[in-house]
Order: sequence, then structure tokens, then C-alpha cells
Amino acid sequence: MTFNTLRPFASKVIDPLADYFIRYEVSPNTVSIASLICAFFAGLSFYYSPASREFILLAGILVILNSIFDALDGIIARKSNRATPRGDFLDHVIDRYSDVFIICSIFFAGYVSWQLGVTAIVGVLLTSYLGTQAQALSLGRYYGGIMGRADRLVVIILAAFGNFVFPGPIAGFSILGWAVILIAVTSHITAIQRIYYIWKELQ
Repeated sequence: MTFNTLRPFASKVIDPLADYFIRYEVSPNTVSIASLICAFFAGLSFYYSPASREFILLAGILVILNSIFDALDGIIARKSNRATPRGDFLDHVIDRYSDVFIICSIFFAGYVSWQLGVTAIVGVLLTSYLGTQAQALSLGRYYGGIMGRADRLVVIILAAFGNFVFPGPIAGFSILGWAVILIAVTSHITAIQRIYYIWKELQ
């Protein structure tokens, strides 16, 4: 993924937070649910942001929190020896609902047409499905491609803050609208990359 180079920096922030949650015996599933709640309210904030710019700033902050909690749950599970198939399943389900809440709310709010929005969310869900399908075929969970989930979240966060600073259109779309278009195109490219990888590995 494009933002894999940021993982060492992120670990310096995430690992101490994970230790803090472990110390107070917060379960990984609780953290997963917290990420879903942040995604839900991020979606609401995006939806209402055309009426008030402050909502788009709030949405960006909530997507950051969603990202942090999403990273934390797995680390907490591993560090505290509480990793279970049920927890992994819950994490994947919550990630998909989070994707839907965030991306659908952006195009429901009118930042792009519904056709572009549907193209984006289909690409996102197909990309995620292919990652888990590789695991189902005993190839291991596959995160390859140019636009993984971490990449999408970074794009959305940067676009939200950019849109707050400059809400006007650029070549017909706002910054957030262009972010959805970027995600739509690169998610389908990523899906093709993952299809190719899985097909090749299944020889």
C-alpha cells in the first residue's frame, strides 16, 4: 500500500495507546465498536457538512479516530493474547460498515454524483472482498495494490481538511469530490491487481 512507509511512525503513537487500553482491560471488541461509532458520526457529519463547514472538520477528526481505533483493536488483541476468529470476523464486518457510512455519506451529501459514488463504494467493497478471498483460498490475507483501506482513510482525512480550508470547486469538483473520484479509480485498479495476484498464486 502507498502509506506503508508511515507504519513505523504510526506504531510510535498506536503502541503506547494499546498498552494504555490493555492496562485498563479494555477489550479489542469494545475498541472495534468504538471505531464503528466514530465512522457513523463521521458519515453524519459529512452528510450535513454542505450546510455548515464545521461539520466537515468534525468529520475529518472522526475519521482519524476511526482509523486509530481500527488499528488499535488488532494490536490490543495480539498483545493481550485475546486474538480470536470471532474478533477478526467482527473487525472485518465493522470495517465494511465504516467504509459504507463514510463514503456513501460523502456522495449522499452531493460532493459527487451518485453514479461516481456508487462506482467508488463498489470498488472499495470489491477490493476488501478480494483481500479476504485470498485468505479463504489459503493464500493469506492480501493487502496489496495501490489503494488499500489505510490509503483511503488518509485520502479522505486530507480531503476533508482541504475542503474545510478551500470549499470551492476545482475543475468542477470540490477537493472532497475529487477524493471520491480518486478512490473510485484506484480502488478498481487495486481490485484488478488483487485479482491478478490471486489468479497467479492459484496456478
